[in-house]
Amino acid sequence: MQPITSLQNERVKNAVRLRDRRARDRQRMIVIDGHREIDLALASGVAVETLFVCEELCDERCERLLDAARDVGSRLLPVTQAVMEKLAFGDRTQGLLAVAQTPRRSLGDLATHLQLEESSATTQPIVAVLEGVEKPGNIGAVLRTADAAGLSAVIVASGATDLFNPNAIRASLGSIFTVPIAAAESATILAWLRKYGFQTLATRVDAAIEYTTADYSGRRALILGSEAFGLTDVWKGSDVQAIRLPMMGKVDSLNVSATAAILFYEALRQRRGG
Repeated sequence: MQPITSLQNERVKNAVRLRDRRARDRQRMIVIDGHREIDLALASGVAVETLFVCEELCDERCERLLDAARDVGSRLLPVTQAVMEKLAFGDRTQGLLAVAQTPRRSLGDLATHLQLEESSATTQPIVAVLEGVEKPGNIGAVLRTADAAGLSAVIVASGATDLFNPNAIRASLGSIFTVPIAAAESATILAWLRKYGFQTLATRVDAAIEYTTADYSGRRALILGSEAFGLTDVWKGSDVQAIRLPMMGKVDSLNVSATAAILFYEALRQRRGG
């Protein structure tokens, strides 16, 4: 197949449009840059429909990814370097760009994946809930840490969050495809957590309990809000334990990804018997 040379090619133009959220929502498709991100998407079963390929920019890793894409029936479209530079995000011109169906998982899907219906005492997942965290870079950073610290899932509680923004995918280094993730409204999430017996730990600046004295064993949900607004009153129920990180300086908040990293690794330390 001859490489696509025109920037006006309709498939190229549709892929470029996916940089905009409205186009992603309308087409129910996302665009994935980068070898690592495409690799993790394919390995996680994300439905990659099209893979744009620039042979001039490809290396041995490209060839392995092309084989994996062929195995799942992705359409391979060769393009020139100029076209790939138009398609690529920022300075990422690694010779490949994927267009995939938007991954979708409901809270019900998450319950099945985490085996929450089973009575086994060994099923003790720990999940994070992000409420009102809209910056894609922050979401990606939290997902990256969740993957590293072994969290069971991340749940996003905000209808405004652009979950598969290219910045979120990039900041996550592809972990957005490896960490089970779902989105719903806060009240719905809290009801789901209660249904499945999660103890909820909510981060609040004015909490009386420091994070190191909380118990992270068993089924736990760690609730984090945005730096600007914190958590809504949904997370003030009698069965929600408020915890805080000590703040010794003049500012009264940390970046949500920094807070998440501290909590996730404290949970890992406790759950490993540390």
